[in-house]
Amino acid sequence: MEEQRTRLSGGPPWARGGGPPWRWRHGPPWWNDGDDEAAESRPRRPWRSTLLLTVFVQVGSNFAAQEQESVRESLGLFARALLFVGTLLLLWRHRYPVFVVFGVAASALLYFGAGYPYGPIFLTVALACFSAVVAGHRRAAWAALGMLWVAHLLEGHWLYQWLPPNDDTVGDWGEDVSVAAWMVAIAAVSELVRVRREQWDRDRTERRQAARRRADEERLRIARELHDVLAHSISVINVQAGVGLALLDSDPDQARTALTTIKAASKEALGEVRQVLDTLRTHGDAPRAPAPGLDRLPELVEQAASAGLTVGVETQGKRRTLPPGADLAAFRIVQEALTNVVRHSGSRHARVLVGYEDDALKLRIDDDGPATGADAGGSGNGLAGMRERAAALGGTIEAGPREDGGFRVLAVLPLEHKAKPAELKEDR
Repeated sequence: MEEQRTRLSGGPPWARGGGPPWRWRHGPPWWNDGDDEAAESRPRRPWRSTLLLTVFVQVGSNFAAQEQESVRESLGLFARALLFVGTLLLLWRHRYPVFVVFGVAASALLYFGAGYPYGPIFLTVALACFSAVVAGHRRAAWAALGMLWVAHLLEGHWLYQWLPPNDDTVGDWGEDVSVAAWMVAIAAVSELVRVRREQWDRDRTERRQAARRRADEERLRIARELHDVLAHSISVINVQAGVGLALLDSDPDQARTALTTIKAASKEALGEVRQVLDTLRTHGDAPRAPAPGLDRLPELVEQAASAGLTVGVETQGKRRTLPPGADLAAFRIVQEALTNVVRHSGSRHARVLVGYEDDALKLRIDDDGPATGADAGGSGNGLAGMRERAAALGGTIEAGPREDGGFRVLAVLPLEHKAKPAELKEDR
C-alpha cells in the first residue's frame, strides 16, 4: 500500500524522470524511424520535408487546375491519390533512390496520361531525380527522366486521341522542347551537386586522414621520448641497485652512494617524463622547459659514470647552435647509444665523437665490447627509435659490431639551415 500511494502521489512513472520516455519526447517511435544503432546507421526518413512538399503539391495543384480548367481534366480522387503517392514515395528517397525515382516518374506518367493539369507535381520528379543522382545512381535518374519525356511525347503526338480530355489536340513541339530542357536542367543541377558533394567527402576524408597521421606521429614522438628517458634512467638505476645490494653489508658507504645515484637518476627521469606529458595537457600548450640538446651532454657523461661507464667526448669542427629538432635528436641518439653500452656491453669505456660539418651533424659512439649477451630488460626498440629520429630529419643511422669486437653507432643528421656559428671553444 505504501508503494502504491507513492506511485499515485508521484504521478506517472516518467514524471520522476523529468518527462515521458525519451523515445516519445520528439514524437511516436514510427515518427523517429527507430532509435537503435542499426537505425542510426541508416539514413533517416525525411518526414518533415516530405510533409511540407505534400501540402504544397496538393494546394498548388488546386491553383494549377483553376488556371488550366479549360484544357485539362479537373482534379478528382484519383488525381489526389496519384499526387499523394508521388510525394509519399519520397520518404524512402535516401534509402531506395532507384525505386523512388522510377516510382515517382510512373505516378507522374499516370497523372499526365489521365489529362490532369500540369503543376507542382514536377517538383516531386525533380526531387526524386536529385536524390538518385546525388546517391550515385545517375543512369537510373536519367532513365526515369527519359522514360517520362518519351511517354509525354507519345501522349502529346499519338496517344492523345484515346486519352482524356476528349477534346485534346496534338501537342506543341515547343512545349515538348521546354519539358526536355526542364529535365536536362534538373539532371545538370543534380550532377553539379553530386560532384561538389563528392569533393566535400574527399576533402573531409583527407582532413581526417591528415589528422590521424598527425595524431599517430605525435604518439610515436611521445613514445620515443618516453622510451629514451626511461630506458636511460632505469638502466642507471638498475646498475646502481645491483651495486647497492652487493655492497650493502660489506661496504655501506658505497651502497649509500649507489642509493644517492638512484635517487638523483629517478628524480631527473620524473622531471623529463613530466616535461613530455605536459605536451598532452592541452592542445597548443608549449612545454614548460626547453627540450634537451647537446649542451646537456656533460650530464649524460656524469650519469654514465655513476653507472660505472667512463665516457670520452671529442668534438670536431666549430660548435654552433643547432635547429631544435636536430639538437634533440642528437641528444637522444647519444643517450640511447650509451644506454645500450651500459645494458649490453662488457666494456666500461665508451667514446663519443660529435662532428660539426657545413650541412650535417655527425655522431659516432664506440665501445670496445664484448657484448654480454645477457637480457638487460630493454624493450628492443632502442635502435629502431634512433633510426626513426634520424629518418624524421632526413638522416641515417648505421649501427653494428666492429671488426675488433666492439660496437659502433654512426649517425648523420642533415641541418635544414646553416646555424650561425657560436664563439665556443672546441673540445679536443
